[in-house]
Amino acid sequence: MSNSNMSALTGLVLTAFAGYGLAWYLGAIEGNFALLLLLAVVVTGAYWLAEKLYFLPQRKAAAERLAEEHRKREAEWARQGIKGDTVDLQAAQHKLLMQPWWLDWTAGLFPVIFVVFILRSFLFEPFKIPSGSMIPTLRIGDLILVNKFHYGVRLPVINTKIIANNAPERGDVMVFRYPPQPSLDYIKRVVGLPGDEVAYLNKQLFINGEPVAKVPQPEFYDSGTMRYSSQYGETLGAKQYQTLNDGDRPSFIPAAAEFPYKDQCRYSVEGVVCKVPAGHYFLMGDNRDNSLDSRYWGFVPEANIVGKAFFVWMNFGDLGRIGSFQ
Repeated sequence: MSNSNMSALTGLVLTAFAGYGLAWYLGAIEGNFALLLLLAVVVTGAYWLAEKLYFLPQRKAAAERLAEEHRKREAEWARQGIKGDTVDLQAAQHKLLMQPWWLDWTAGLFPVIFVVFILRSFLFEPFKIPSGSMIPTLRIGDLILVNKFHYGVRLPVINTKIIANNAPERGDVMVFRYPPQPSLDYIKRVVGLPGDEVAYLNKQLFINGEPVAKVPQPEFYDSGTMRYSSQYGETLGAKQYQTLNDGDRPSFIPAAAEFPYKDQCRYSVEGVVCKVPAGHYFLMGDNRDNSLDSRYWGFVPEANIVGKAFFVWMNFGDLGRIGSFQ
């Protein structure tokens, strides 16, 4: 295929990627970054292989032909006693060996895209906290890292586990695919494991009938809402963290959606009691009265797990936020 044809084809491919990104940004489509990254790896990898196996050898062969023609020409001129014009052979060869733009923007990007794909898919993935449901543990604008292999290695896009590792524990801060809309990633705290009976009654958490330790602490001031909330130190398993309660919010759970295994939950004016099904988890936000979580939309299947959140690596509004958390 000629350079002009490859240039046109590559232009169409890059336009398709840009169009997808723009449509996603404008909300015209529901984007999938994992799929987009996988496609980028496949496309740039194909160009990279073609460069190594075909295009680069072709350019090297052209440079060798140029050098051979130059040697023959100079030999002929010497035989005839003719002094030829000085030719910058190295510059001419360098021009022939240079990658065209369509390889710079494809094969040239493959190593970087491939490394990002491996890191993001199997090791660590960055997330930005968009809401206040995990205050005070996580604040809006926190940029966090999620350990993708802590709960086992999963194939990207299809999220199928191929290597088992640790099971989720009570108190873990977990990122997962939101059950009602799996294209969205949510972050909450694991409070109930498969088989547990989880109760949240009158703003007190119970696990299998036992109240979770809850110690009053100084009120928490949220500069975003400019309101004070009651703050408590809570211990769940080996994890110690803080939770918030809003005294103006009632204990009952309004407008709970229909969800699988809802028959395992009992709602009342005091709150909710749920029996966690096998292969599922019950998660709640630390900002208890400002979190849409398992109380409202149900249990998180094991297949929806993304990873364990463990570190704030940046908050541009508050550098003091950087560090690990429980």
